[in-house]
Amino acid sequence: MISAADSSDVPRPAARRARDAARLARIFGDTLPETTRDERGDDPDERGSADDWLRSQVPPHHG
Repeated sequence: MISAADSSDVPRPAARRARDAARLARIFGDTLPETTRDERGDDPDERGSADDWLRSQVPPHHG
């Protein structure tokens, strides 16, 4: 049996919400990024293919 105090309609104190959020983050990690992809700048590592990365890792004396 669920009492009225257990229902999700009852507001929780801010300290408990913060503690619950911290516990969930510790267990499951951050599920959503703080910013969206369109808010972030272009990441140079995401551009190009794996071949481009490999070519950039070749020392100059190997051509």
